[in-house]
Amino acid sequence: MNWKHGIASAILLIAVWHLAVQITGVPSFILPSPLKVAKALWFFREIIAQNAWITISEILLGLLIGTFLGITTALLLAASNTARALLRPMLVFSQAMPVFALAPILVLWFGFGIWSKVIMAVLIIYFPITSAFLDGLISTPVGYLDLARTMGATRLRTLFHIRFRAALPSLGSGLRLAAVYAPIGAVIGEWVGGSKGLGYLMLLANGRVKIDLMFASLIVLAVLTVCLHLAIDALAKRLTKDY
Repeated sequence: MNWKHGIASAILLIAVWHLAVQITGVPSFILPSPLKVAKALWFFREIIAQNAWITISEILLGLLIGTFLGITTALLLAASNTARALLRPMLVFSQAMPVFALAPILVLWFGFGIWSKVIMAVLIIYFPITSAFLDGLISTPVGYLDLARTMGATRLRTLFHIRFRAALPSLGSGLRLAAVYAPIGAVIGEWVGGSKGLGYLMLLANGRVKIDLMFASLIVLAVLTVCLHLAIDALAKRLTKDY
């Protein structure tokens, strides 16, 4: 995504938002103007920053753990036909269960601290990373595999030195999706059972009819998500620049 195009889109969105408020005359407790939201963002900057740090921590921990588990699972499934036959249907079945419905259970099991939110983020990103990386591992070009067999490489060496490298673009695609999904998991966890974070701050602001603060928190969350996606995209391009 070109950053100039992103800035132009943001300016256009703010202009449309401002015009909609001016033309319709909608009350500020339903839709505040961009100026009111900007004032709230500045006035409550310390509270927003403190809660944003909590949410960022949850997202990054969820990404690290989910990525590790996804890569490990994909490698296991690619290395073993038996594991693939037994575990892959279970992965697909797990997606039939609404992950959001697990949030209250996670809060019950892991409490109101950070870990219930981290695990929620892990559950949301685990399948996209595993599925994308596994597709890359089992779609290695035949020529690479033929060359490995000709050179006498073992299955394990072929997996880690050839199939792993060839699957990096697919892993990058999974990570890009995870960068967008992880904040969703963290915020839902904060909605269900949290006392800190941007999700909790949005609920608190909504309950006190501080809609400008709620919108300010939402915008900060959106900006953080976009920045995370850009960072992951740059990392993925760097890892796959030779492929």
